[in-house]
Amino acid sequence: MELVRPKAIVFDLFHTLTGFESEWSELPFTCDVLGIDRRVWNKAITTGSRWRLAGEERDAYRILHRLAREIDPRIAEETIRTAAEIRARRFRDALQRIPPANVATLKALRRAGFAVGLISNADATEIAPWKDSPLAGLFDVEVFSCECGHVKPEAEIFHKCIDALGRKPGECMFAGDGGSNELVAAREVGMRTVFVSGVIAELWPEYVAQRIPTADHHIAQVPQILELLGIAHAND
Repeated sequence: MELVRPKAIVFDLFHTLTGFESEWSELPFTCDVLGIDRRVWNKAITTGSRWRLAGEERDAYRILHRLAREIDPRIAEETIRTAAEIRARRFRDALQRIPPANVATLKALRRAGFAVGLISNADATEIAPWKDSPLAGLFDVEVFSCECGHVKPEAEIFHKCIDALGRKPGECMFAGDGGSNELVAAREVGMRTVFVSGVIAELWPEYVAQRIPTADHHIAQVPQILELLGIAHAND
């Protein structure tokens, strides 16, 4: 599909700008600490806990307690407390270990004159370390679901970012891994879309073929968006 050059690029955060999840941290996955099947856990945190993503609960322990007990009421309190501590540290590590090429890409987009936005489904625990991330300060607008009360794929969260950027939907491009049906939702509000498949190919390779048709464009890694837009590759 021919690219209509946008004026603003809006990114998803987790599994798009973050690195491979296997490289987030040396600490174990939360579901492994809790003894929960990973697919069951993934469903709970992506589509089964709007209350968490919308910021209705902000305490790290209470968030994890509710998630865990809704899946398995037998999980011990001490296990949940341990998992909550590890989860907070894993997200700190993940937000600090951003691939340098992704950081350089955001800087290159801004140098090229694009407005750059961020829309993330995230609970308060997940973005608590945000200010210490190399990504902090690289966006013209940051919209986190737990702060605005809207959650992807709801149209309101996209409009909040678009309006704050001072653009029309058709002037914006959204790039993400496609979780939470975000690519379909972005298209429905009028944005062009880019499926970034690299992290998902590691986690859930069977999802890649399913998500390619939901976007206008497909790239494997974030820096490839520069070539898509006809911008010289970033050097810093």
